[in-house]
Amino acid sequence: MENNIETKYNKLITVLSVVIPLAVAALFGVSFKRLGIDVAPFYFLPPIYATMNGMTAVFLVVAIIAIKRGNRNLHEILMKSAIGCSVAFLLMYVAYHMSADATAYLGDYKLLYYFILITHIVLSIAIIPLVLITYVKALATRFDKHKRIGKITFPIWLYVAVTGVIVYLMISPYYGY
Repeated sequence: MENNIETKYNKLITVLSVVIPLAVAALFGVSFKRLGIDVAPFYFLPPIYATMNGMTAVFLVVAIIAIKRGNRNLHEILMKSAIGCSVAFLLMYVAYHMSADATAYLGDYKLLYYFILITHIVLSIAIIPLVLITYVKALATRFDKHKRIGKITFPIWLYVAVTGVIVYLMISPYYGY
C-alpha cells in the first residue's frame, strides 16, 4: 500500500515523465535564431555537458559502493548529486541545440554510433520515471521497494550516463567550432 508521500508525487512523476521528453523534442524545432534572438552558438557547452554525464556515472557507482557499505547518508548525497548533474546536463543540452545547427557524424563507425545514440536516447526517456519513482520510494522510507526498483534504475541510468560521454567523444571531431 502506498503512503502519502508516494501518492503525493505519483501525478508529478507522470507529468514530468511525459512533459520532459515532449519539451525536449519540441525544443529541437525551436532555435534562438527562429525566435529572433541573435546569439552565437554555445560551442563551449558539449564538453561541459559530457562531463556532467561522466560525473553522473561516477556518482552512481560511488553511491552504490556507499550503500553496500552501509553509508546511507553518503549514498543520499551522491544520488542527489547524480540527479543534479543529470538536470544540469539536460538544461545545457537543450541550450546548445537551440543555439547550434545539428552535427552529422562523419566517422567510420556509423552503425555503432547510431546504435549507441539511439539506445541512449530511448533509455534517457525511460530513465526519467525510473529515477523519480526510485527517489520517491526513498523519500517515503520504503527502502525495500526503493532497493527493488533501484536494481533496475541503476544499470539503465549508468548506461545513459556513460553512453552520453561516448556519443560526445564520437561526434566531437565533427562539431562546427
